[in-house]
Amino acid sequence: MTNKYMYFIANWKMYGGLNTLNSLHKVVNFLNKFKKKKLIKIIYCPPSTLIRPMSKKLKNSSIEVGAQNCHESLNFGAFTGSINSRMLKDVGAKYVIVGHSENRFSGETNKLINLKIKSALKSGLKVIFCIGETLKEKRKKKTKQVLNKQIKMGLSGINNKNKIIIAYEPVWSIGTGLIPKSKELFETVNFIKRKIGNYKILYGGSVNPKNIDLLKSINNIDGFLIGGASQESKKFIDIIKKTYN
Repeated sequence: MTNKYMYFIANWKMYGGLNTLNSLHKVVNFLNKFKKKKLIKIIYCPPSTLIRPMSKKLKNSSIEVGAQNCHESLNFGAFTGSINSRMLKDVGAKYVIVGHSENRFSGETNKLINLKIKSALKSGLKVIFCIGETLKEKRKKKTKQVLNKQIKMGLSGINNKNKIIIAYEPVWSIGTGLIPKSKELFETVNFIKRKIGNYKILYGGSVNPKNIDLLKSINNIDGFLIGGASQESKKFIDIIKKTYN
């Protein structure tokens, strides 16, 4: 059981349509009745097409809405298919995920991620900054080296600690059902905290109702970035309930 303030961020990835929003009332009703609701911050990050309608659905609740990525330019321009942070804020986003491994695989570099973070902050968005090592890097015992480089380059020239949340997501854990051992995760989060100071640190990677009892026992974690399990209201609610039981 925990009595600390915790973040529960739902990354819907490329899932969901307008009909998917009908399930949000279950989470809203749960939160309204939950005794420890003042200790919870829920943020939904749906596909960009759903940011505006989701924001409208949740306008009378404490749940906030974010985006899953943004273009690095603050200016409008000839960037076909891209959306910048100003546009995301305009349709209701208050947060944006930057540096997710699925986007790093598509070519995002640490330098580009740094530009995106700066752009998002200038637009008034808060940032969920993802870092994490691959299985190959883990096996070569390069986890700390990789995280250090991602942190140093990603946060270069940035001091807005209260506007940035760090999400540690080991790449080998995302969507695989595997999670780090408790001691390993505790030590890795401590390493991150020593490097960056007073940032909120979340864990992400195969978070679900079955492993949340183990994950919540790691007391230096400030919440969770949840993928697949967040797309089902029941599973998402179960994760929150079990965190506080």
